Amino acid sequence: MDKTDVRRSKRLSQVLRHQPGSVGIELDPHGWVDLSTLLDALAAHGSPMTRDDVDRVVRGNDKQRFEIDTTLERIRARQGHTVEVDLDLAPSEPPALLFHGTPRGNVDSIHTTGLDRRQRHHIHLSPDRDTAERVGARRGDFVVFRVDAAKMYADGLVFWCTGNNVWLTDAVPSTYLTLDL
Repeated sequence: MDKTDVRRSKRLSQVLRHQPGSVGIELDPHGWVDLSTLLDALAAHGSPMTRDDVDRVVRGNDKQRFEIDTTLERIRARQGHTVEVDLDLAPSEPPALLFHGTPRGNVDSIHTTGLDRRQRHHIHLSPDRDTAERVGARRGDFVVFRVDAAKMYADGLVFWCTGNNVWLTDAVPSTYLTLDL
């Protein structure tokens, strides 16, 4: 994506994950909004986009953060919301190992309290180390934790997998985490 599409992607993330009211829209209970409503609202609030722009951002986003429904008329963010939504995902058995990339400065806190979701709905886990590295590197110096997802699952903790292969869970206690050096 070029710089303009990156800017569009960030604006869509802001609106569809965190602040739909900033452009005067409401998401439905599952996070969806009609594309025409979204485009009108963005234009009215100084961020005009065309349907082609949105389609290009959805296709070109390296993390596949957004999805358009089967009718091709609605859009939502796949995960990462701070507003209340039910993504309507079925619980799933995770792979044995998952990964979490984070800034190095978080290590002591994570060793003490584990991973918690803070303002978001879930903890985001990656299916492979490379993806976790990309996530962690967004904020500079980073580390990757290995998550014993098989043990968590066996112990009754619940996982969900989004359409872009991000694994979600409510918390990861520190006993399931190992710094992956």
